Amino acid sequence: MSIFPKISLRPEVENYLKEGFMNKEIVTALGKQEAERKFETLLKHLSHPPSFTTVRVNTHLASVQHVKNLLLDELQKQFNGLSVPILQHPDLQDVLLIPVIGPRKNIKRQQCEAIVGAQCGNAVLRGAHVYAPGIVSASKFMKAGDVISVYSDIKGKCKKGAKEFDGTKVFLGNGISELSRKEIFSGLPELKGMGIRMTEPVYLSPSFDSVLPRYLFLQNLPSALVSHVLNPQPGEKILDLCAAPGGKTTHIAALMHDQGEVIALDKIFNKVEKIKQNALLLGLNSIRAFCFDGTKAVKLDMVEDTEGEPPFLPESFDRILLDAPCSGMGQRPNMACTWSLKEVASYQPLQRKLFTAAVQLLKPEGVLVYSTCTITLAENEEQVAWALTKFPCLQLQPQEPQIGGEGMRGAGLSCEQLKQLQRFDPSAVPLPDTDMDSLREARREDMLRLANKDSIGFFIAKFVKCKST
Repeated sequence: MSIFPKISLRPEVENYLKEGFMNKEIVTALGKQEAERKFETLLKHLSHPPSFTTVRVNTHLASVQHVKNLLLDELQKQFNGLSVPILQHPDLQDVLLIPVIGPRKNIKRQQCEAIVGAQCGNAVLRGAHVYAPGIVSASKFMKAGDVISVYSDIKGKCKKGAKEFDGTKVFLGNGISELSRKEIFSGLPELKGMGIRMTEPVYLSPSFDSVLPRYLFLQNLPSALVSHVLNPQPGEKILDLCAAPGGKTTHIAALMHDQGEVIALDKIFNKVEKIKQNALLLGLNSIRAFCFDGTKAVKLDMVEDTEGEPPFLPESFDRILLDAPCSGMGQRPNMACTWSLKEVASYQPLQRKLFTAAVQLLKPEGVLVYSTCTITLAENEEQVAWALTKFPCLQLQPQEPQIGGEGMRGAGLSCEQLKQLQRFDPSAVPLPDTDMDSLREARREDMLRLANKDSIGFFIAKFVKCKST
């Protein structure tokens, strides 16, 4: 059920999205009323978390069953003996699913309050505790050890250090303060530790802060699916064109049994360092990460030898993943997006530059997978239609496993082409109301169906290159 307001967007952004979701093809197929209902449902669902926490097991270091047993012990500790099931995904064998309990409606609100920023609030709804930098405001007499009600300032209107806040705020649950108000707002820039330990969140999810870090990678279900769709094979040379923070890079290496070469590019130095750290932590040696702009990854000058470093010669890679920079409008939970229409619409040209580089770098008969974590037609199906026109050498391919729904109408793609895409639509199923009783009674197949449907908004397209460019 819906307990939060729908995602707050600038009017021009909401209108832009509405035009995409109520385009002529969709209205003709569904009718105006049903198309509008689906769009409003989508906006409501975006502000709520998915119904499962998804973790990917690092199969390079441990078996799925071993990690599942360790995780069951961890959940028992975190949930004070509550027996929450962990499901292994039948189609993605290295993925474990943990049901989210909530929304919990009978939590008593406390007099002492803390206000956190919207990003921090989103993390709390997915199992995180509150760290000191995320606290924007706290009640006047808040001391360490106090039971605190935590609220999210979804519109970013609360002043840092305020003693009270009467603006738009959303209740996230209760926790115990680890610091006093005075300590939180002392002005010390290095204050980075835990500020509030969440004890009664509205949505109960496990915290993965320092939990089995070598064995687990916290990843949304569609993000874990992408590497399986790419289907890398041992001994191949793979390119992850926009790789940070390295979740898919490390997954690709694990699926190849760490045999072959995985090149990871990102143009932000700190993010590249994070990829290297993750590869080291997970024990993966086949990954080489470079700080490099993916749009410039094709070597135009054949004379200079870069010895395996970017830029690369055309047709150098067996498979390429382009998990493109995008507007991120599919992320959940997301109660407010302050972006302008110009910002939301700015990604399509960049995605096309990256796509062009990817096609040039792909070997004949090579596989290219394009993915985004957004819901816009312009960044998803329109990009597929553009690519198929622009690059006659590309053919759309069926995907395996097929877990998401088919693509969205509106970009002029045929019914057959739409069926070859995977679009994860957060409005596909009603928001669940999950408690321990309903979990005990739930059938495994119903839970798996819910996990597949109630995820973040996401898009995947798979191409094969038929002949040399």
